[in-house]
Amino acid sequence: MVGWLLLSFGIAFGSAILPVVSIEMFLIGLCASQPTLPWLLLGAIVAAGQVGGKTLYYLAAKGTIKLPKPLHDRLHRVRPPTPRRERWRARTKKMRARLDALRERCHRHPHWMAGTYGVSSIVGLPPYMATSVLAGLVRMPLASFLATGFLGRWLRFSLLAASPALFAGWFHY
Repeated sequence: MVGWLLLSFGIAFGSAILPVVSIEMFLIGLCASQPTLPWLLLGAIVAAGQVGGKTLYYLAAKGTIKLPKPLHDRLHRVRPPTPRRERWRARTKKMRARLDALRERCHRHPHWMAGTYGVSSIVGLPPYMATSVLAGLVRMPLASFLATGFLGRWLRFSLLAASPALFAGWFHY
């Protein structure tokens, strides 16, 4: 049992950093194949892994940790204007203005960010990765980030972990 829990934590942490694997699908498959695993504990462990991985995005957006030099240079280098780049800037002008307005609103109303981040951690909309980065950009307190993210993700993953048993019970009758 401990091996499955450690594996779940590792996959959750890894999928939070590099979202190639769907932790939701892994969790449902694991609980369907190993019905004796405690779903509340499994939900907590997967939530801790996800929040731990997203904390790296949060800290990078906040400026607490520095990106590796090649990545930092690539993101912050000054590029000469080209016609293609100017067309792209013109197309994304409204989106950038909306993002700036949202960032400003979040600075003025820090509780909005906690609410948005909390809903995102449960539902997944807006995307959890995006709200993790936005929380760092608006300098949401770390304790609030960790507590809100963990509680929301724990609820989400506990319900997902319990779902195979619920469906099996429904179809058994």
